Amino acid sequence: MWRYLVRRLIAAIVVLVGVSFVVFLVLHLTPGDPAQVLLGPRATPDELVRLRQELGLDRPVLIQYARWASHVLRGDFGRSIMQHRAVLPEIIRRFSATLILTAGGVMLAFPLGTLGGIVAAARQGTLVDRLTTTAAMLGVSMPAFWVGLLLIITFSVHLGWLPGTGMYSPTGSGGLTDLLVHLILPATTLALVPLSIISRLTRSSMLDVIGEDYIRTARAKGLSDRAVIGKHAFRNILVAMATVFGLQAGFLLAGAVYVETVFSWPGIGFMMVNAILTRDFPLVQGGVLLVAATYVLINLGTDLLYAYVDPRIRYG
Repeated sequence: MWRYLVRRLIAAIVVLVGVSFVVFLVLHLTPGDPAQVLLGPRATPDELVRLRQELGLDRPVLIQYARWASHVLRGDFGRSIMQHRAVLPEIIRRFSATLILTAGGVMLAFPLGTLGGIVAAARQGTLVDRLTTTAAMLGVSMPAFWVGLLLIITFSVHLGWLPGTGMYSPTGSGGLTDLLVHLILPATTLALVPLSIISRLTRSSMLDVIGEDYIRTARAKGLSDRAVIGKHAFRNILVAMATVFGLQAGFLLAGAVYVETVFSWPGIGFMMVNAILTRDFPLVQGGVLLVAATYVLINLGTDLLYAYVDPRIRYG
């Protein structure tokens, strides 16, 4: 197990280096000049040259990357070009907001999706099964940004039940209740697609297991449907569910970019969209590196979870 863990951590470092280099290269090859954005359209050529030298943008890309990477290894992610603040505290603050949104999506998507899939499989061919399958198909087909706008128009603009933007009310207390009220619409929007995917995959996995001989034997012994489904069938799809959990948790984290933009949620996705538009290279690089590291850790945790849910799995 420890050797496997070390190999995976080394592979994770290689992945993060590759991701950081590709992002760094793409940012510097795309059109746009941070110095021009910072100084405005009336800046003189001498002013632009001087600012590029101060920011180190006049050096070759490889040298810039090596310099940035060496600072990152020391825990220094640089300073934001536009905000004039240290990057690391800013992305950590924003990332905490994204984690709150992602946690809300996870708490909606996984329990409801799993329950929906189990109920649909247990009632195969009935009206409940058809309704659940149809709802899951619709959920997968609808874009998150469109669903978000629809929820804002319905529940915020027309009904006035829930706030449509932000994480806290400007005039509110800023407490837990205020946060939870603001979290309802964006978390629902973020959870819609993963919930639908989890429901469909859970149903498919349960139908495969329900047809096995040991399930028929359990029913022949007189066990109730709840005991057969909950104790015997569901336990044998946990490895498949762990895979789905890892994939969809990563999707929730990445998909938060769209939801944060629609709902003006002050997370890392909303921050990176604005940073890309203003050519704030250090902020984008730090944000992408943090998200990539989180995604890699989620995948590693998922692989380790396999051995926990299925004792037959061993890592050498």
